[in-house]
Amino acid sequence: MALIEEFDKSGNWLFKYRSYLPLILFAFATIVLLFDNKEIFDFSNPVWGLSCFLISMLGLGVRIFTIGFIPKATSGKNRKGQIADVLNKKGIYSVVRHPLYLGNFLVLLGVIFYVGIIWYTIVCILLFWLYYERIMFAEELFLRNKFKEEFLIWSAKIPSFIPRLKLWQKPEMDFSIRNVLKRENDSFFSIMVSFVYLNALKNYIYNSKITLDFIWQIIFITVLITFIVLKILKKKTKLLDVVGR
Repeated sequence: MALIEEFDKSGNWLFKYRSYLPLILFAFATIVLLFDNKEIFDFSNPVWGLSCFLISMLGLGVRIFTIGFIPKATSGKNRKGQIADVLNKKGIYSVVRHPLYLGNFLVLLGVIFYVGIIWYTIVCILLFWLYYERIMFAEELFLRNKFKEEFLIWSAKIPSFIPRLKLWQKPEMDFSIRNVLKRENDSFFSIMVSFVYLNALKNYIYNSKITLDFIWQIIFITVLITFIVLKILKKKTKLLDVVGR
């Protein structure tokens, strides 16, 4: 098998199972914290915890900004294969080719910073890059084969991962808050669960008790209520249905 085909095959396989990468890293984090508890910062310091949380929220913000402007049948949570009825070139796609993965990286970065172990942080960043590099390769090969010259012209000037803000072009669609609330509710809740889990784990390891620091209790209750309300609206009503996308 040629290397390009091998990269494409492995990239599509990783694309299908990309949602499971955080679970692997959390299992890794649990093992690391149980056997290596030499943190950079005190996890109970609210400033440190909130700083890490804000980094993850920045990543969620990038995802929200991306998803709020995109039409159906493009970037999404599909797992079966690549989908693209149109080539997104405006809005955030005018400054970076893979904004959703940039958002994912920032979300993950905040969480692994909160783990607070230098070598674990470095390993996770390297794993993220190796993992998503294959996925981005497979996605771009798909887009190149489908959109041909249009993709080549666009990709020649737009960076793959680090935004070039001076290239910004206004989105063609209006921002859809309904689309965001419908599609990113699970992501928001998952981020919160990640920090709550790590805080509870660290309290157990360092203080021999399973508890949450006060700030995380407040944030968790707020996010949990929001998550439940949006789930009910999504399943029982049509308030979050997106029209004209």
